[in-house]
Amino acid sequence: MSRIGRMPVDIPTGVRVDVNGSNVRVKGPKGELQRIFSPTISVLMENDQIMVGRSSETPTQRALHGTTRAVIANMVHGVSAGFERVLEIEGVGYRAELNGRNLVLNMGFSHPVEVEPPEGITFDVDTKARKIFVRGYDKEMVGQVAANIRNIRPPEPYHGKGLHYLGEKIRRKAGKSGKAKA
Repeated sequence: MSRIGRMPVDIPTGVRVDVNGSNVRVKGPKGELQRIFSPTISVLMENDQIMVGRSSETPTQRALHGTTRAVIANMVHGVSAGFERVLEIEGVGYRAELNGRNLVLNMGFSHPVEVEPPEGITFDVDTKARKIFVRGYDKEMVGQVAANIRNIRPPEPYHGKGLHYLGEKIRRKAGKSGKAKA
């Protein structure tokens, strides 16, 4: 049996969970999330805990068991504490700033790139440390928005300039070797 799927998901105070068959709705101080899971996976509420079970040992069910539990745990954590991804800016003249809710990036193009946050996502910029913070209550959306921002100017392998995640290792390449004079 799945070790992750067996573990119960604790519900913190201030978070309300409604389970209706395979439909799970989680509401907390940060927001509200709803998701429909596979009907072959059972989701039950017991004593401020969510238990996830499966009906058979088929590979598909075994894969869905742990995934369903992890997604529900992320939903509960998101509406109570939220998620954050941090992007670092590397390169001379590259910078980011906020224009209302929108993120404005000057990344060496002939024009500034403006990114509008979707519902439930907020941006924050630390200009001294050259960092962009993407925050929200939906883990999937936070990761996707951060990936979209990173794709505006991904780090290049020769100098490492561009946008990259905090702590991401950039694989560096050697430049041209000098030509020997005859």
